Amino acid sequence: QVQLVESGGGLVRPGGSVTLSCTASGWTFDYSRIGWFRQAPGKKREAILCTSDTDGKTYFSESVIGRFTIHIDNDKKTNILEMTSLQSEDTGIYYCATEGGFCPPIWGLEQDYTHWGRGTQVTVSS
Repeated sequence: QVQLVESGGGLVRPGGSVTLSCTASGWTFDYSRIGWFRQAPGKKREAILCTSDTDGKTYFSESVIGRFTIHIDNDKKTNILEMTSLQSEDTGIYYCATEGGFCPPIWGLEQDYTHWGRGTQVTVSS
């Protein structure tokens, strides 16, 4: 059984940084794609990135490009999302998802991921 667990969320001040982790059990991230999504209060869940260990490519949404980075630990069971220059618009529940293969050309679709974590809350507020 595949399980993804996100951790590292919390309260951060505007302009600050936070690091989220997504740890897998029953799965490894090699030859897989990883998606991070977030859901702001009262809004639909949106994709913020897709990265694939298969080809090493990463795609970011315009809202986070240049501020967020992602890497996969050598054990291929944990991926780390580093978020900087956070603003109130970054507040939300952050979800990790995974599936085998590459990031598809249209990479932000929830239907392209089978396995999801339960999310971790990030609140950006002074």
